[in-house]
This record gives sequence, C-alpha cells and structure tokens, in this order.
Amino acid sequence: MARKSAKSTSRKGEACPDTKTVKRAAPARAKAKAKAPKQGPASEGGGGRSLVIVESPKKANSINKFLGSGFVVKASKGHVRDLPKKGKDMGIDVAHGYAPTYEVTAEKNVLGELQREADKADTVYLATDPDREGEAIAWHLREVLNLPDERVRRVMFHEITERAVKEAFGHAGPINMDMVNAQQARRFLDRFVGWQLSPLLWSKVARHLSAGRVQSVAVRLIADREKEIRAFVSEEYWKITATLAPAGSTAESDRFEALLTEWQGAKFEAKAEAEARAIHDALAEASYAVTSVEEVEKLDKADPPFKTSTLQQQGAIRLRFSGARTMKIAQELYEGIDVDGSGPVGLITYMRTDSLRVSDEAIGNVRDLIKGEYGDRYLPEKPNRYAAGKSAQEAHEAIRPTELSLSPERIRTKLSIDQFKLYQLIYRRFVASQMTPAVFAVTNVVIAAGEGVFKAQGKVQKFDGHRRALPPAGKQEDALLPTLAAGQALDLLALEPTQHFTQPPPRYTEAALIKALEKENIGRPSTYADIIQKIQARKYVEQKERRFHATNLGIVVTDLLVQHFPKIMDLKFTAHMEDELDDIATAKEDMVKVLDEFYHPFQDELALAKTRMEKVKILTSDTCHECGALMEEKFSKTGAFLGCSRYPECKATRPIDGQPRAAAVETEHRCPKCGKPLMRRESKRGPFLSCSGYPSCKESFNIDDQGNPVPSAVETEHRCPKCGKTMALRQGTRGNFLGCMGYPKCRNTMPVDDQGRPIQPVKVEVTCAKCGGPMGVKH
Repeated sequence: MARKSAKSTSRKGEACPDTKTVKRAAPARAKAKAKAPKQGPASEGGGGRSLVIVESPKKANSINKFLGSGFVVKASKGHVRDLPKKGKDMGIDVAHGYAPTYEVTAEKNVLGELQREADKADTVYLATDPDREGEAIAWHLREVLNLPDERVRRVMFHEITERAVKEAFGHAGPINMDMVNAQQARRFLDRFVGWQLSPLLWSKVARHLSAGRVQSVAVRLIADREKEIRAFVSEEYWKITATLAPAGSTAESDRFEALLTEWQGAKFEAKAEAEARAIHDALAEASYAVTSVEEVEKLDKADPPFKTSTLQQQGAIRLRFSGARTMKIAQELYEGIDVDGSGPVGLITYMRTDSLRVSDEAIGNVRDLIKGEYGDRYLPEKPNRYAAGKSAQEAHEAIRPTELSLSPERIRTKLSIDQFKLYQLIYRRFVASQMTPAVFAVTNVVIAAGEGVFKAQGKVQKFDGHRRALPPAGKQEDALLPTLAAGQALDLLALEPTQHFTQPPPRYTEAALIKALEKENIGRPSTYADIIQKIQARKYVEQKERRFHATNLGIVVTDLLVQHFPKIMDLKFTAHMEDELDDIATAKEDMVKVLDEFYHPFQDELALAKTRMEKVKILTSDTCHECGALMEEKFSKTGAFLGCSRYPECKATRPIDGQPRAAAVETEHRCPKCGKPLMRRESKRGPFLSCSGYPSCKESFNIDDQGNPVPSAVETEHRCPKCGKTMALRQGTRGNFLGCMGYPKCRNTMPVDDQGRPIQPVKVEVTCAKCGGPMGVKH
C-alpha cells in the first residue's frame, strides 16, 4: 500500500520479471478482498494439485512426508528478489511513495521450476517462516510468480511436526500485508542509511567502509565502553579480612571469614596502606563477639524458556558458541533431523521469537514428565507463567522441544556434537522452566570488634528444585558457617589487610553485548548474530580473549557519525524506530508516514555533513623511513596501517606494529605482457613480483624459492565437471589447485595431488543442511 487509506488495484497486465528485468511497484499493496479460504488443504477436498513453497530444501523434505500425494513441496532457497545491489539510485523512488525497484535474485533454474509447478497447481501454499521476513518472502513469491489471489494461501507453523503442519494447512489465510510493509520499511530505512552514508565515509575516512542504521549504533556501544576504559583512573583501596572461630574451637570446619564493613560508626573505607595498617593494629588487640545472627530462606526461581536473545546469550556463556553458530544449529534443529529412519522431524519450535508463551498442551506434557522423572516436590502447584516484552508476538511460542519423548540422550547418536549440545540446553531449560524454585538457607552474621563491625554470610542449598534439570553455569559451592549465636565469643585466628584497585567497566562479551542490544531495543534478536558478524568484518571491533575491543577505526568512525548524525546514532531514537516498525506490523502506523519522518530530516543532516565533515587525518609520532615526514594512521579493508603524511609524493607504508616493508627492487625478469622489468615487492603474504609498469600493467606473479616467477596459471588437459571448460593449474596461498578457465562465470576449483592431478571428492551419505544436496569429503 502507498498510503494506509489507499485502495488496492488489480494486478492485471503486470509483467512477471525475469532475472534480468527489474519491476517497479509501489510499496506492498493490500490485495483486493480475497475469497474466504477453504478449510483444510485443497487437495483433500476435490483431488486438485497443490504446490507448497518453503525457503529451504531441508524444510521441504521435512514437511513433505506429512502431506498427501496431491502436494508438491518445493524450496525457493531464500529470498527471490531484493533491492538492486548496484546502480546510481537506491532502488527506491522517494517521490512516488517510496516505490521500490526489485531485482530477481533467485537462481534461474529454481525460479523456473517454481513457475512451472505453480502453473500446474490449483492452489499454491506459501509456507515460509512465521515472521516478517517470511511474510515478505511469501509476498515476493506471489508477485514474481504472478499468482492470482484466489489461488494463493499463506500457511504458518511454528514447529515442523505432523500435528502442527496439518493444523496450519487447516487454517490457511491471506498474506499479512502489514507485516510485509513492516519488513519493507526496515529494508528501506537500512538502505537509506547504508547507501548514502557509506560513500561519505569513503571520501572522509577510507574506502570499503560501511555505515548502518543499526550496526553503527551497536559499534557505538562498544566504542563508548572503550573510551570509558581508556579514560578510567584506577584508585587504590584496602580490605581487612578476619579469620575467626568459636572461642576454644580447634576444628578446621569451624573456621570462617568475615569482612570489616564499619569503623568508628561509619562505612569502612581505607585509601592508603598506612590508614589500613593503623586500623589493622587496633583490631588485632580487640575482642570479637557475635552481635546478631539472622537466618532467612531464599528462593531461586526458574528462568523462563528460551527466546532468541536468551538462547544466543546462553549459547555464548555455556557452550562458547557465537550468536551466528547458535542460530545456525538452531535452524538445523527446527528444520528437521531424521531420528528414527522415517524422515526428518523438527526437534524445536521456531527459533526466531520474542515470545515466552508456551501452549497448554506443551505445559501439560512437561508437567507429566517432571512428575514422572523428578517427583511431586519438583512440580509446582500451578504452571509457571512468564510475561513477555511489549514487542513479543504472542501467536509465537518460546523456543522449546517439540516432542519431550525425544530426550537428548535418546537421540544423541543422530545428532552432531554441536546439535546435541544445543538441543540438550534447550530441552533442559524448558523442563527447568516448569519446575519448583531452588531453596537456600542464608545466614547473615554481624560481629563486633572494638570500634569495628565485621559481617559474614553463609549460604546453603536446602533443595535443588529446577537446578536438578539445569544446573547453573559455572562452579557453585555452598558458603558454610559454623553454628553461631548472639553474644558468642570468637577467637581471632588471622587478620589480613589486602590492597585492591578499582576496575574499569568490563568490555562486552558476546552474551553481554546481546543483552545490551536487547535492553536498549537496538535491532531485533533475529538480527543480532548478523550485526555482530558485520561489525567485526568491517574492522570496527575485534575480539580478544572473547571480549570486544573497539578498534581505532571504529572509534574514529563512531565519533564522526555522532558529531554529524546525532539522531541516527542516538540509542533512544534507534529504539523508537523499532517501535515504529512494530506499529506498522500491527496496522497502528502508516509506512509512508514513518519513512517520511525519517528520510527528510536525514537528508538535511547528510547535506550538512557533506560540506562540514573534514577528511580524517590521524598523525602519529612515527617518522617515515623514506623521507622523514610524520606517519599517519590510515585504514583499508584489511585493517589499519601507517602511511606517509606526504602521500602521494611519498608512498611509504608500514604495519602499525611492525617494521617497514622492504622497498621494491627491480629484477632481471621481464613482464610477459608488456616487456617491462618485474619488481620484487613485499606484501603481508610474503614476496611477489609485479610489473614496473603498474598501474598501466597489473601483471603479478608468485615466486619460487629461487625468486623466479611462478606462472599464475598453466592450462591443463583436465575439464571442469561443472561447465566443461579447461582447468588451469594455479598457485594459491595454500598450495597448488585447479581452477576453471571460465572464471569468473564459473568459479569451480579442485584440489590436486603432488603430480598436479585432480583429487576427486569422496561422496558420503550425508546431505547439506543448507541446500539439501549431497556432501563430499574434500582435501
């Protein structure tokens, strides 16, 4: 729809674009009122043929066995069209209601097969994922395949089981255009920022950089933390710990420690050793006695079942998986694993969800399991219910196992190591979420000693509760205290002052960053893994010892963007835009209005930035090894380096933490292309030869141990198994290989043995989790 109030128009006469044709259309229109969908799959009523389209071949295989012979299930293999990746404009016509130009991105053979099957089908079921992205894919499929409304039904299921799939087909409906528009709005907003800000950074900082509406704000979180750490001034402070025991006791088990908390009626604070030593000396002569003993019972309630963000957090904490790795494995578990030889079945519910809701049937099943396996003490009187956030779609469920009888231990041999670990975590978290709290006895003891007050705390687990199913991460030990009573005298066994220093705020781990993104409402949990991958790939941040460090490039770019685009870089504004997208999805807000309110102020900021933003120049104290001028820090797509500030007069460069590379040396070898001498040069990968006629001639060669050029490619008699063209023997960083002479149209490569003969991959009885094709063992 162009406007919320606009009426839809017929699509008669619209051409179906092929892979070379782009189609200009207004933002997603609400369709003309469709006929009420029949209940149940069409093929069951009149014997008609039905086509079902899903995203992945693996998902197609999983649901195919649940449907009758009247159904053909095919996969689109992801998105079928998108905004253009290249060109002068963004692919969005702002002047005409943000009408997009889409390019078909699906493989020709895939789209051709879908079109042929759709033409033969009476009904086309679009069974893409049950979220905005899936809704948009369904709409794009309908448009690209030019399907009339009366033949299209949208099917959504949140788990790939026979019951869920058949129930979904019995409640098929129309495409939700509000969800489509919300997805399009997000895509357009991201295109506005990325398409227009990135070239600005190229001109002011370095080529190959990118900015993003969400990714840049995520970098800001890390860059701001980095600046906090660099600005932090550590302060000295002291603690005094007493080792005590009941008077007269010599038993090792009666020893315990207490910490000084008050001195002379005020909170104890010692900033220097002399002050701490003076207090220590006074306490060494004091008498110690228990002032009070307080015993309380504390409950540790179970955590809710997983949603996308918490799954990624716990995957990082417990399994040391990256967010991307966690989501990849979760996708495999959702799409289906063959556990009993009868075909794949989905092991978990849909893994991209903000919801904590659990169906009544699933709650009943898990309560039966808890009662049978753990006993009545572990089963709460009523089911545990958890409140979800305001943006959660309650039609979804939390992430849980689809069938509790398929315990991780039972199907362990059918899963990869990573699949087993993640499935076990999801399974146990779900079971634990419906169990009783763990119970702890906490004892707080206050001790008087002259003018000082010490405190000690003991904590003992009395009942494990939900921890029986899922023990907490990390080592958990009881803190034991001997039996104590008010007025009881104590013996001082040791008194130790210890020096400490205040610590800066910690750098983000992946789990902590995901938690911060969710707390600040930056992006959506389903995008976190992609965001984190992207900001590392762009060299804005790097991981060291599992913590994120902002690079100088990340800080420089963040500072520039905050200065010139304060609105876009503001955390609250980014969160507000997420709320606006949620409102579009629920028909509370108009897409064009939201886009207008973002786009036009952004254009004003962009125009000012183009004239006011200065080119970044970071001079260092290092001097150029060739001309003596100061070096400056520069950035490339591979990272930071030092370059002479007199560039282009002086082109000297060197690694930031290394020695300057040797200057280019002319050799006796001649360029076979233009006849000019070849120069020996140094790169990060080692020495190589390149033509002295560069940039007019760009010939280059690897060199052998004697410094002689190695031909970049030697044509062989071997044929490419993919396209039939000749294969050439090439040398790469990992050794020799065969590459197709049809490059870049055909990018097929093959490993070779010591004689340069191709090594054929060994076929195994394993299918690819991504596309469903056969896997091979490669060298």
